[in-house]
Amino acid sequence: MSGDASTPEQDQTVESGAVPATPESAPDASEVTSEQAPAAVDPADRMQQLEQELSALKQEHETLNSQYMRIAADFDNFRKRQSRDQDDMRQQLVCSTLTEILPVVDNFERARQQLNPEGEEAQALHRSYQGLYKQLVEVLKQQGVARMEVVGQEFDPNLHEAVLREESSEFAEDVVCEELQRGYHRDGRVLRHAMVKVSMGPGPSDSASAPAEAVAAPDQTAEEA
Repeated sequence: MSGDASTPEQDQTVESGAVPATPESAPDASEVTSEQAPAAVDPADRMQQLEQELSALKQEHETLNSQYMRIAADFDNFRKRQSRDQDDMRQQLVCSTLTEILPVVDNFERARQQLNPEGEEAQALHRSYQGLYKQLVEVLKQQGVARMEVVGQEFDPNLHEAVLREESSEFAEDVVCEELQRGYHRDGRVLRHAMVKVSMGPGPSDSASAPAEAVAAPDQTAEEA
């Protein structure tokens, strides 16, 4: 065999490598970067978008703040109303209790007017009774209870309860001329209306006698002349 003869392994190698595989051309890196990169944003459009978002946030803030102010005002009004209602209820309870005590004061006063102790033992009992009465009156004063002064005052249905009406030459019409039962008030609130007698003014006899005297005066003057 000559030296040019080739072995089967070499022939196979030559055949397989006769045409070298050429790798496909890789894409340009600049082309890939340009395709993947986002498009450039206009600064003016971006600024307008941000301004719109800011305006929306401001409006939302104003709405929430307005709601908060309304809720705070409603709560404050509710708190004041609750406090006022509690004070009124407390005042009503106090006034109701004090009103129940007033008949006891009336009984003490009636007993003081009717009793006339003569003996030493009766006088000692009377002094003890007077001490209890003064103590009771002092407690009422500490609670703000005061007696109404009604005689000589113009009749007021908010303070007085008219039981009788009679003619009176001393008091004008619709003026209280006598107190039948004491009235009491506390801090401007009536605990009990005063039972009173109201004047109707001078009677018809007094008004009729005045003209008669006025007519008689000229006759008497003529006789004297």
